[in-house]
Amino acid sequence: MSATMRAVQIRVFDELDEAELANIDAPVPGPGEIVIDVAAAPVNYVDLVTMRGAYQFRPTLPYTPGKGPAGHVSAVGQGVEHPKVGDRVLGMAEYGGYAEKCVIQGSQAYLLPPDLGFVDAAAMSLAFDTAWMSLVERGRLTQGESVMVLGATGAVGGAAVQLAKALGAGTVLAGVSDASKFEEVQPFGADDYVLQSGPNLRDSIRDRVLELTAGRGVDVVIDAIGGDAFDGAVRALAWRGRLVIVGFAAGRIPTLKMNYPMLKNIEVSGLQISDYRKRAPELMQRCFDNIFELYSQGRLTPPRSETFALDEWRTAVDALSNKSIRSRLILTP
Repeated sequence: MSATMRAVQIRVFDELDEAELANIDAPVPGPGEIVIDVAAAPVNYVDLVTMRGAYQFRPTLPYTPGKGPAGHVSAVGQGVEHPKVGDRVLGMAEYGGYAEKCVIQGSQAYLLPPDLGFVDAAAMSLAFDTAWMSLVERGRLTQGESVMVLGATGAVGGAAVQLAKALGAGTVLAGVSDASKFEEVQPFGADDYVLQSGPNLRDSIRDRVLELTAGRGVDVVIDAIGGDAFDGAVRALAWRGRLVIVGFAAGRIPTLKMNYPMLKNIEVSGLQISDYRKRAPELMQRCFDNIFELYSQGRLTPPRSETFALDEWRTAVDALSNKSIRSRLILTP
């Protein structure tokens, strides 16, 4: 008789009332795979988009949502030498985190430092790795360069502010929707703020950045907003600046006349973090090694989080959807 576990089952896209917490067969690791006993799993916006059927990749129904769970390794498949049973890991699963157990590729499990708890690790997952890749790999940030982070109060944005400072950036500007929100990110290393809401962002963002950088502009922009904020940010780049697109929270996917990058010698690139886990596992390992090292040195702080029991998963998803809770939302099976 197969062992069972509790897991959220999405049976119909965009119909959460049809979803349920069900008893299903517990996973068994295949070659190259491991099973994690989930201690903490983040509730991410991308989970909500996938449940609605609006993400670019659609899982086969029924499926269990949840990226980036943390827990103990309870089983390993053939060919897996690391990690080992009993290890504490962050598992960068594409799906499966909203459950008591989750199966992932062994190559996508990252050993946690002893001083990093499961809830904090889950709160950092998908945010700090996205921020690191956008700054280091796509943005090629170097010591002393200036950075602007649009969407600085979000999970990825807040991580990018912290990492930019920890990695040696000079001036770090936080894009916020209201000046009062600057106090949320200032303790994490933001030097000043840029308003990413209001009329004529195409000019106002550029003018504010030039004011704060003595007319030079910023070297790197991390953009999780898109829309009109992108139009202003691309004009705020310094010569040879780099803008990295990580999301479109404003809703509108912007366009750009390509003579502009040529005239200013700037670069505009995008980041899809899942591809790095599949195509560049060595770089992904370096990413997490650096993040965990900076954390253990006291140079990174996990975001605030609020925990929910697994049977409260719908409450957590609804809170994410209506933005009623500002903290990271974590399920604790």
